[in-house]
Amino acid sequence: MDEFNCLTVRARPGESETDFAARLCRFWTHMLRSRPDEFAKVYAETTKFETGEGRLTRQYLVADDAVEAVTQEMAAAGVEHAPVDRYDVYTKYEATPPHWMQIEH
Repeated sequence: MDEFNCLTVRARPGESETDFAARLCRFWTHMLRSRPDEFAKVYAETTKFETGEGRLTRQYLVADDAVEAVTQEMAAAGVEHAPVDRYDVYTKYEATPPHWMQIEH
């Protein structure tokens, strides 16, 4: 059974939802073009932005063996994320609508 880690990305303080969404779109486009094997291991994303610690957030389910590469690319792109708990795993059966949407590859 496939298991995934939850990766929570954070907007910059005061960043609008529109700007944050555009920045994430640019980041994931970069991943698709430069790291397609790792991008293919990003299984799902939440359907809505949430708020945590006064900032917008969005969550992604990422295969354990791709977490390091994805977070390294995020650091290089200036995309902040919460620490990833590698022992807190999810299955694809937990990433269901209406809260999650599967990413097409």
